[in-house]
Amino acid sequence: MPNPNYYNKLLIALFGGVILIACINLSLGSVNIPIPDILKSLFNYKVENESWRYIILEYRLPKVLTAILTGSGLAVSGLLMQTLFRNPLAGPYVLGLSSGASLGVALIIMGAGLFGGVTGAVLLSKWSLVIASSIGSLLVLLAVLLASAKLRDTMAILIIGLMFASLTAAVVSVLSYFSSAAQLQQYVFWSFGSLGNLSWNDVIILSLFWITGIIVAIFCIKNLNTLLLGEQYARSLGVSISKNRLLIIISTSLLAGSITAFAGPIAFVGLAVPHLVRQIIPVNDHRILLPAVIMGGAILMLICDTAAQLPGSEFTLPINAITSLIGAPVVIWLLIRKRKFLF
Repeated sequence: MPNPNYYNKLLIALFGGVILIACINLSLGSVNIPIPDILKSLFNYKVENESWRYIILEYRLPKVLTAILTGSGLAVSGLLMQTLFRNPLAGPYVLGLSSGASLGVALIIMGAGLFGGVTGAVLLSKWSLVIASSIGSLLVLLAVLLASAKLRDTMAILIIGLMFASLTAAVVSVLSYFSSAAQLQQYVFWSFGSLGNLSWNDVIILSLFWITGIIVAIFCIKNLNTLLLGEQYARSLGVSISKNRLLIIISTSLLAGSITAFAGPIAFVGLAVPHLVRQIIPVNDHRILLPAVIMGGAILMLICDTAAQLPGSEFTLPINAITSLIGAPVVIWLLIRKRKFLF
């Protein structure tokens, strides 16, 4: 078994990868900006073209930070779900968590018109979207957990999660039928996913939810390692299963709910990243896995965002489409290449 220094070097390499890909992401777009000028802009030095500084600080840097927060948060959510259910196919999207968050946002966007005036404007604020999304994801996850307490078959739990996703999709369809064209367009564009529509204030709000969710996840690390050996073994060591589940629920709903509200329902990141990280770092110790998954999720989302930008073009593809195009083949490859996952 490799010594701790080996894992520390891998974590440092992943962190370096985040920095490198973030710099590449900042340099590419409709206007290509040299990396030296990016560094000068970030550290407030004189740059060759002052408009580049504005592009970097007001548009590209918030988008890069959003990509890092989104990728790492979804990856951590996936890791928590896979450990909680001891199922390699678990994740916020597969278990209907993102669908629940989407329903919460749909109720706000397509239901705000019923109230009109000042009340409708309040309902469409960022805070309202975040709260509605978090509540929606929390309710779906609680329902799945309730089902998991009654069922021992993990495949049945996944099917129940998919059924909840279908149920929320049906409710969204009903709302869509009675909504105006403007409301439908707003919701459809939100569902495409986007990392570039956030202001600095929005990034700060998302960061607060991200930090809270990650701190709660850190408190779960010791119990997560114990859960891998089974609930009976965890109970024998004095672990409170109900308290641990509640902490995982809080962490996952904060992360996945807030990210879905700000960036839209982004698929496959939470499912694929923990498995990709385990290919690089084949351990089950969450003290190593958690920081590795955080950086791995950030790297994958930055790569997807770079691909979505269509370098040299003014067009940007929907980020949800790019993550699916990359994530689906990755999951298929993992299933074919390695039939037994590290659980």
